[in-house]
Amino acid sequence: MSKVTVVGAGNVGATCANVLAFNEVADEVVMLDVKEGVSEGKAMDMMQTAQLLGFDTVITGCTNDYEKTANSDVVVITSGIPRKPGMTREELIGVNAGIVKSVAENILKYSPNAILVVISNPMDTMTYLALKSLGLPKNRIIGMGGALDSSRFKYFLSQALGCNANEVEGMVIGGHGDTTMIPLARLATYKGQPVSTLLSEEKLNEVVAATMVGGATLTKLLGTSAWYAPGAAGAYVVESILHNQKKMIPCSVYLEGEYGESDICIGVPVILGKNGIEKIVELELTEDEKAKFAASAAAVHKTNAALKEVGAL
Repeated sequence: MSKVTVVGAGNVGATCANVLAFNEVADEVVMLDVKEGVSEGKAMDMMQTAQLLGFDTVITGCTNDYEKTANSDVVVITSGIPRKPGMTREELIGVNAGIVKSVAENILKYSPNAILVVISNPMDTMTYLALKSLGLPKNRIIGMGGALDSSRFKYFLSQALGCNANEVEGMVIGGHGDTTMIPLARLATYKGQPVSTLLSEEKLNEVVAATMVGGATLTKLLGTSAWYAPGAAGAYVVESILHNQKKMIPCSVYLEGEYGESDICIGVPVILGKNGIEKIVELELTEDEKAKFAASAAAVHKTNAALKEVGAL
């Protein structure tokens, strides 16, 4: 029996739980939220689609009762306030740091062997906070951001190419921020063909720019953070772990010299399996890409330093 807990039953958390159930990733999905009745109501609503959609996963909800999350294999943390139009992910640090730290500590009381997937923003810094405050092995703390950013990159590439997004390969590394993510256009392909041979440099630059502000664009349109793609990206990461799929997915992970960086959680490609992070994949970057990655890491280090300012570390 496999069990996944999703902490936070807001738009992202509920979407993640729904995707996990619909795809029968786990036998049981528990949603936990601090607001009375929200997770219970959403869980009931989802379960009333089981016969219509044909899934057997059992979804339950609870209000701040961590005992019901006991023995979870994977825990997804979405807790915290979402972005509003004009806000950066980094502006959320003061409020979300305290929430994420408390959630992570409570989770481990009942699921000491769980692998944690962090979605809460600023995602790289919240992943770093969870790692440092819990003292877990680095393979068990994973930030979701790169999976989402890469999916957005492939969407914009498919729009530019006029093709099926499932036939496009593309990867985004670096920090999960509007100015720190690095879409690797040089390595993007469509059915094995480099997209650089199919799109003009100008069009490719437009795709890269659209990817980097993909979240901000949606926040402006929706009036709050996006949720369908972030929730699905979280479920995608969980599935690779729980089903031991060994997929290569860009995630925010702790580096100890890889890519020339240390003491930081930032997006790089990793192999995800039953142990969480099975391997960090080091790509051969160009000098320009190396410079962009170093600049991205510097920005993440700066945001991490704010954790001490707010007393989170």
